[in-house]
Amino acid sequence: MSAEPPESTDSSPARPATAPSRRTFIATTGVVGGSAAVGGLVTASPAFGAEPAAAPQAPPGSRLSLSVNGKRYTVTVDNRTSLLDLLREHLGLTGSKKGCNAGACGACTVLVDGRRVNSCLTLAIRLEGAEVTTVEGLADGDRLHPLQQAFIDQDAFQCGYCTPGQLMSGVGCVQEGHTGSAEEIREWMSGNICRCGAYVKIVKAVQQTAHGRG
Repeated sequence: MSAEPPESTDSSPARPATAPSRRTFIATTGVVGGSAAVGGLVTASPAFGAEPAAAPQAPPGSRLSLSVNGKRYTVTVDNRTSLLDLLREHLGLTGSKKGCNAGACGACTVLVDGRRVNSCLTLAIRLEGAEVTTVEGLADGDRLHPLQQAFIDQDAFQCGYCTPGQLMSGVGCVQEGHTGSAEEIREWMSGNICRCGAYVKIVKAVQQTAHGRG
């Protein structure tokens, strides 16, 4: 007489053949919740009609015409572009240096219509029709500007990074007539910082240019 198999003690109902797996259930509820984790960030699921992110729009630009070192340029630039970036990045005139980019060191000094400006703080689009002179425009061919020659004669530079701004500020100082004394020159060139400390010789170079003496 054969023995009958023992009755099962498992009282749980049998899982339907079509029941979702645990993994499928979690994935499905993640979508139903309306969000999906992407790269550690929770973003709205497009399954519920979320609008796709709009592509970033290009910043507004303007057409600008100005003269730099006697040459006329017409360019289209971002309205936020500084004169310094226009000179360096658009026109390839890298003599003007970017030091602090906050108007505190004077390395970017240029002349606009004969007046000294910090080009890092000057919006290019405000200079329609302006005449700009940079350090590249001081020399007349192979003939140096008198102040450039004076800087050589007086050994008025060391690393040279601030020199373009010092030269442009010095030219402006001479043209403005602020060269009555060494103290006056220091006052009117106080916005130009030389981290090498060549101030004494810079003043002598400006004096040489203005009065023909060191």
